[in-house]
Amino acid sequence: MFQDSTRCIVIVGAQWGDEGKGKITDVLAEQATLVARYQGGANAGHTVLVGEEEFILHLIPSGALYPSVRCVLGNGVVVDPWTLIDEVEKLEARGIGIRERLLISWRAHLVLPYHRMLDGARENLRGTGRIGTTKRGIGPAYRDKVARAGVRVCDLADLAGCRELIEDGCSAANMLLERWESEERAEPDAILERLSEVSPTILALAGDSGDAIRAELDGDGRVLLEGAQGSLLDVDHGTYPYVTSSNTTAGAAAAGVGIGPTRIDGVLGVVKAYTTRVGNGPLPTELEGEEAERLRRLGAEFGATTGRPRRPGWYDAVVVGHAAAVNGLTALAVTKLDVLDSFDELRLGVAYELDGRRSDRFPDRAPDLARVRPVYETTPGWGVETAGCRSWEELPGAARDYLARIERIARVPIRYVSVGSARDQIVRVPIPRVA
Repeated sequence: MFQDSTRCIVIVGAQWGDEGKGKITDVLAEQATLVARYQGGANAGHTVLVGEEEFILHLIPSGALYPSVRCVLGNGVVVDPWTLIDEVEKLEARGIGIRERLLISWRAHLVLPYHRMLDGARENLRGTGRIGTTKRGIGPAYRDKVARAGVRVCDLADLAGCRELIEDGCSAANMLLERWESEERAEPDAILERLSEVSPTILALAGDSGDAIRAELDGDGRVLLEGAQGSLLDVDHGTYPYVTSSNTTAGAAAAGVGIGPTRIDGVLGVVKAYTTRVGNGPLPTELEGEEAERLRRLGAEFGATTGRPRRPGWYDAVVVGHAAAVNGLTALAVTKLDVLDSFDELRLGVAYELDGRRSDRFPDRAPDLARVRPVYETTPGWGVETAGCRSWEELPGAARDYLARIERIARVPIRYVSVGSARDQIVRVPIPRVA
């Protein structure tokens, strides 16, 4: 997708997360000079397979596996400093030198121990009405950020100066923990001591993410802005309240790294050839029973961060259409096509029925989405392995027809098709292409 006139691309998930953004970012990062995360935190789980080695990245951008690519955590990311340092050390232990290529925005907010405590206690209190949080403190950290009560990376330069802020945070957290019947309590002195241990490492990596990205674009650089989670988990445009605590859509990318929106040249939406969701919330095309287990087993559908089994379903074109609209998608990457190789027949959800009326519009309310009945089109499977395909022409005719239907409904051209977990199992689709 990189060309002389296209040098800053946003990569977003166009479903409920777990679409394979990590692999697609890794594929495009070969041409990039800088990859930046613009939102989310260690609740992300991007899996990249290089040869026989599997890497699961939670905070560090997926471009880390290319030794010449600079990696940036933007101001829109909430950073757990201990998780980040652990991730850096694990990469270095596997021969990936990342420290000298990593930059963390001065303005990024920190996830502190009391954020984790609050996240877990609140989720446990919800009982059967749980949101499905990873309990990594992401939501409480964003709440403190918006309430102007957060601690930022730049505050680590003066820990004494932010003692009162941390004491207030612990006091407020402890009141809630007591109310929510949790036995955990936050101790300011213990948190400050732990922060003093990691501050030198974090501060050595800190800088201005916007300056770094603008410098790349003002020169000959090529930049990827990598999102976490999926568009349907966006706090504004997703299935609220079953969403994450940040804006996951492309509109957040510029603000999340500190550049102007006019510097962005394209938005690549990543979708699975079917649909999955982790945690609670409506999923209109959800499969059950043996069909669900078959798709989960073939797709190895378990969360990279939590290990939880994902809920599988048929491809939902209404979901992707909504994502295309709110992101302004300019291209699609379809992943896990190979998972469908053995199905005799496939179904595509092309519309919804709600209260007897057919619509291709995504409902605004989660309770309405839970009541819709998907309208399906049925298409034949292809019955042959696609893992070895490397060009559009090599894909089976029925697979090309299936992809073409996805493309027509979304009104967005497909540029990449993933046919396996490995880095080289990718079909780059030419535009225009052979039918």
